[in-house]
Amino acid sequence: PAGGNESGGGGNRSLLRPRYPPAAGGNEDVQIGVLFASKAMLQLLVNPLSGTLIDRVGYEAPLLAGLAVMFLSTATFAFAENYATLFAARSLQGLGSAFADTAGIALIADRYAEEPARSRALGTALACISFGSLAAPPFGGVLYEFAGKRVPFLVLACVCLLDGLLLLALAPPCAAGARANMPVGTPIHRLMVDPYIAVVAGALATCNIPLAFLEPTIANWMKESMGASEWEVGLTWLPAFFPHVLGVYVTVRLAAAYPHLQWFYGALGMAVIGASSCLVPACRNFGQVIVPLCGICFGIALVDTALLPTLAFLVDVRHVSVYGSVYAIADISYSVAYALGPIVAGQIVHTMGFAQLNLGMGLANVLYAPVLLFLKNVCQMKPSHSERNILLEEGPKGLYDTIKMEERKG
Repeated sequence: PAGGNESGGGGNRSLLRPRYPPAAGGNEDVQIGVLFASKAMLQLLVNPLSGTLIDRVGYEAPLLAGLAVMFLSTATFAFAENYATLFAARSLQGLGSAFADTAGIALIADRYAEEPARSRALGTALACISFGSLAAPPFGGVLYEFAGKRVPFLVLACVCLLDGLLLLALAPPCAAGARANMPVGTPIHRLMVDPYIAVVAGALATCNIPLAFLEPTIANWMKESMGASEWEVGLTWLPAFFPHVLGVYVTVRLAAAYPHLQWFYGALGMAVIGASSCLVPACRNFGQVIVPLCGICFGIALVDTALLPTLAFLVDVRHVSVYGSVYAIADISYSVAYALGPIVAGQIVHTMGFAQLNLGMGLANVLYAPVLLFLKNVCQMKPSHSERNILLEEGPKGLYDTIKMEERKG
């Protein structure tokens, strides 16, 4: 049973990699893969809607709604007793993340409108995201071992609740005034066909593929190829947090000194990711495998920290300075990788091999890096009124709009 009172150190349970029982019948690996992918899948589907909603109602309300949904889903995990409930809770996490992630990043971009403050603030947010992702396995495993299944989820639910209460206390005074002055955002479908935004979105998706595809496959490979213990498997990703933070710090400092080279930092990061991914299959022990994984996370930090502020800058100079939809596109890029990873990666390893998977991911990153040359002259762009002109050319839709149009033309 998956009850919450297993405080003893059972021999079949891992300290750092707790497992849920499989649903009755079916393939356990497939079920676990679908369970993990369900969050990203729903996030992928909801993001176009969440981005549009954020552009219309502001950042604070969707962020609060996302935190509320994440609180509910995390609490549901604590009391889940079967696969169907776990699947529902995991999918709810995707719904909450589609609002909280996008609104949070967009809020930062809106509040920090100038460089290098924007890069520094977004970099801090990325470092916190990295800490949450890489520290989660040992955190959850240790609490699961010594306090039971429910405690890790209840702790995280309390964190969501506290975050929501802080937002509720701090946001309303500035939210109403900020929303009143917010212009009409560019529709997400127009942002998607912007070639510069498309290049950035492609880079964000490609650079996260190694991480998304290795997370569900590297544990079995380590056990089979090097006889790794459970604690080694559980701690595999934790050391990578430190080079990720280093990558964020380095990129923020370089961007402050040489802001015109943001594209180069992203391209360099993709090259590092590609080389590191190709090195993973050559590792023969736990100490060796840590090195390329740290390289992958360092490269991802370079790409994310360089290109997320670039998205905001592109919206500022080519569209309207409202950031919900553009960061929904960024979240879609991440979700594509994490929706495919748990399902596709295992099949690739089964049919082609772990080494071929890593070589393919490495090659994809190395080949995409030169595409970022397309962004080389972005820093020279000046604010454009093209989007405003497009909106005016659509024509009035009522008497009030006709009067306002005549006033503007006058």
